[in-house]
Amino acid sequence: MSRIIYCHFLKEESQGLDYQLYPGELGKRIYNEISKLAWQEWLKKQTMLINENKFNMMNLEHRKKIENEMVKFLFEGEDVVIDGYKPEN
Repeated sequence: MSRIIYCHFLKEESQGLDYQLYPGELGKRIYNEISKLAWQEWLKKQTMLINENKFNMMNLEHRKKIENEMVKFLFEGEDVVIDGYKPEN
């Protein structure tokens, strides 16, 4: 059965995540306030961030940068800026 939540990112009701995908308090907030659709949007941005910056997910500093971008993207309405990336028109 799907959960319907008010998605902070989309600013509307939408299907919630099936389970908590991220640890800790931030993970609980994502589970309660971010929809599946918004999470998919974030995953696309995260992949671009990791690839363009050659981030290593074993590196704590890199993971922290990604987490900061995730919070800005999902909760603060800021798009992810990737150095050197030009979106296709």
